Amino acid sequence: MIGIGIIGAGHFGAVHARAIAATGGLRVAAICREDAAAARAFAREHGGNAHTDWRAVLDDPAVDAVVIATPHHLHAEMAVAAARAGKHILLEKPMAPTPAECDAINAASAEADIRLMVGHVMHFARPCLVAKEILDSGTLGRPVLGSSWMIKLWMEANRRPWHLSHATGGGMLMTAGIHALDRLVWLMDGEVAGVSALSGTWFHRQEADDSALMLLRFTDGRIGQVASIGYRDGAVSFAMDLVCEGGTLRIDFDNGVAIGRGGSWSPIAHSADPDWMQRAVEAEWRAMAAAIEANAPVPVDGAYARHLIACLEAASRAHAEKREIRLAG
Repeated sequence: MIGIGIIGAGHFGAVHARAIAATGGLRVAAICREDAAAARAFAREHGGNAHTDWRAVLDDPAVDAVVIATPHHLHAEMAVAAARAGKHILLEKPMAPTPAECDAINAASAEADIRLMVGHVMHFARPCLVAKEILDSGTLGRPVLGSSWMIKLWMEANRRPWHLSHATGGGMLMTAGIHALDRLVWLMDGEVAGVSALSGTWFHRQEADDSALMLLRFTDGRIGQVASIGYRDGAVSFAMDLVCEGGTLRIDFDNGVAIGRGGSWSPIAHSADPDWMQRAVEAEWRAMAAAIEANAPVPVDGAYARHLIACLEAASRAHAEKREIRLAG
């Protein structure tokens, strides 16, 4: 039985705890939350030793692997320490606020020879997996242009002060819009060479962005666009269109996947899942367990996750300098 330590036993830590409980061969061994009473309550519900210091989770002999679900600016210090402690890591997205911090995490993980997976949950969501199967089959040819968007309420109940400042890794693009970026880069199946962007804060009084538009140029010349918008009031829209060589493909989390040909859309049966988030996190943990027990490759590794952060860093520069930013390498 693999013992899991939850560093960041809050809103999404509970999602992970339920997924761990649903995954054979895993158990919650320890949890960490700064509020001692809240930590004890979390442990009573989900199991494990309750700690108020994340370092105590790494020192806990019952812990073989950790999930880090803390504020973004804390990821690098915690992940590097976890690797050096010999713990396997499922690191929530974004990997870290800067490429340099991602490099430090990747280096520590490689040196310690531990398994590192970054929690980009789109890679496990049913609509995206159905779309990936269609693309891999070749029936639509290669995607040439893509458009991916995340338009949602920004001030949700779990929003915290650290979400509102770039200094702590906040902002709509880093927090939620990164899902739209990830989905596009993954399904376009290519590396980004250049980024143009516009961003701002139009709906809220905060330092970090609540809205951004990105234009991506892939290394082979294909293009994509990303919209990340955190509104004050509205209705969620979280979808994606791919224009392929032989047709169009739409991914809609409310209605599932549809193929466009001959001027009409054909829906794909059973491609939507009302409970997709919980099921996707459970699939993440099944993949993590396989990586630990059978040395299987992780579906989302540190190099890929670092590339997304490089895209976001380029977007910030592109907005500030009013030009396309080329990615290094």
